[in-house]
Amino acid sequence: MNKTNLTKNAENTKNGVIKRLWKYASKYRAAFLVSLVASAIYVACSLVLPVLFGKATDLIVGEGDVDFDGLLKIIVYAACAAAGAGLSQWITEVLCNKISNGITAKIRDDAFKKLQKVPLKYLDGRSAGDIISVEIGDADKLSDGLLLGFSKFFTGIITIFGTLAFMFAINWAIALVVAVLTPLSLLTAKFITGRTYGLFKAQSKLTGEQTALVEETLSNLSTVKSYMTEGVNAEKFDKINEELKKTSFKAVFFSSLTNPSTRVINAVVYAAVALTGALLAINAPGAALAVTAGELLSLLSYANRYTKPFNEITSVLTELTSAKASAARLFEILDESEEIIFPNEKPVGELKGEVEINDVSFSYSPDKKLIENFNLSVESGQKVAIVGPTGCGKTTLINLLMRFYDVDSGEIRYDDYPVKEIERRSLRLNIGMVLQDTWIRKASVIDNVKIGRKNATREEVEKACKLAYAHGFISRLEGGYDAVIGEDGLSVGQKQLICIARVMLCLPPVLILDEATSSIDTRTEMKIQKAFDTLTAGKTSFIVAHRLSTIKSADVILVMKSGNVIEQGTHAELLEKHGFYYDLYNSQYAGA
Repeated sequence: MNKTNLTKNAENTKNGVIKRLWKYASKYRAAFLVSLVASAIYVACSLVLPVLFGKATDLIVGEGDVDFDGLLKIIVYAACAAAGAGLSQWITEVLCNKISNGITAKIRDDAFKKLQKVPLKYLDGRSAGDIISVEIGDADKLSDGLLLGFSKFFTGIITIFGTLAFMFAINWAIALVVAVLTPLSLLTAKFITGRTYGLFKAQSKLTGEQTALVEETLSNLSTVKSYMTEGVNAEKFDKINEELKKTSFKAVFFSSLTNPSTRVINAVVYAAVALTGALLAINAPGAALAVTAGELLSLLSYANRYTKPFNEITSVLTELTSAKASAARLFEILDESEEIIFPNEKPVGELKGEVEINDVSFSYSPDKKLIENFNLSVESGQKVAIVGPTGCGKTTLINLLMRFYDVDSGEIRYDDYPVKEIERRSLRLNIGMVLQDTWIRKASVIDNVKIGRKNATREEVEKACKLAYAHGFISRLEGGYDAVIGEDGLSVGQKQLICIARVMLCLPPVLILDEATSSIDTRTEMKIQKAFDTLTAGKTSFIVAHRLSTIKSADVILVMKSGNVIEQGTHAELLEKHGFYYDLYNSQYAGA
């Protein structure tokens, strides 16, 4: 995508944010309307008070000339108006909280679900910290901005128009002076906030980069310390932090100009009302435009109330600009393309495990070729080992078999079904996978093992853990199989044993073991190899291994280099050839 298209898409995203947020608000339109009515009632009750106070002032003519009965009525009316204003404001706040939190929760939920549907290449191309920053941090900013927007923005707008209406009812000339000066405040606010959008978006982006660096450093702290790269990481952090500081300062500085600028204009409005009202009261007694002392008091109170919403709205506009930038980042995730679903995809039952790879080519980027014209035929129940130097395409082949990526050309078939015609969920139910990188969720041991088979009994879970040689350390945990575990608290080897137990529990027809015993001690590995021999009996299995001693019993060993199979055969056959595999094996076991 060229630069012009990127700019155009960014502009479309910016312009469509409010429209899309309104679509999310459709579920809350009834609550939104009620909140508007409640806001209108609050404003009406609030704006009645200055009129009542003005009338009360006019009832106090002088010493001995006070209409106490009239004052009592006004006090009752004022109390009722104040109570109505308080109740309606409470209703408005409750509904605004419900709307803003509901919208944010829905967007956050959609973004999380979308992240589970996007192709792996999207996640591979972005840091986890940046994605977390968008999913959590930007969603929180959006929630705060929406809450302020719904609770303050609309109330402020209604207050402005309501105040003008009351002022026109008292004295149209003074109200006209206020109306003429109003656009100055609006234009000033619009001019400043329109230029802060880009700064707030840059601020969110830098926050994501900073979060990514912190997450990356802390999750690999032992490696950072062993290679003494604390200083390098600190320099990177300082650089991002400094840039974030400058961007945040500019965003806050320019957005904060709005409030004082509008306050100056509002002070001019207040002074204009006071001067005009005083002149009319003194110089035009009895005339149509004349005002009483009470009316002037009411007008000054309205002038003060009229300017207050502008100050609130300008503060809200700052928050809304930040929220809009955060929403744009969330919508960027929602706009990502999902994994391609081909029209003729369909679910399949249990596969036999026959795999055909015909003339497959694949690369992660067009300018760097990886797998080219790859061919392989695997019969049901065969054990296929894949070896080769780092970067030769072993894990890439696994990604293609699992349909984490689709091939660029050629075809992969399972039991004569083209892989692009098998529904992904259906395909992956037929494949058990143990990776070098383990994943343990924050849950009990039994729930962690049952991830792939929810309806398994406790006895079946324990049997699988015994086959995986995980039963021993699980029994020593406080709570045993009911102990809550996570990424912390277990060794890498223990976590890998639990991942192996998951596969032992599911017993799918196809197995993929990608360095499945890399973090396990040699003695336990020997035991697990026996378990794997039992597990893989009669099942098609693909085993990626660096330790060649673990694949001697494989039916066929594929030796890969630069994306191609350069040798193929059993362990004994490959040693007899004295080729690449022979050199690779002897490099590991020359001493033996």
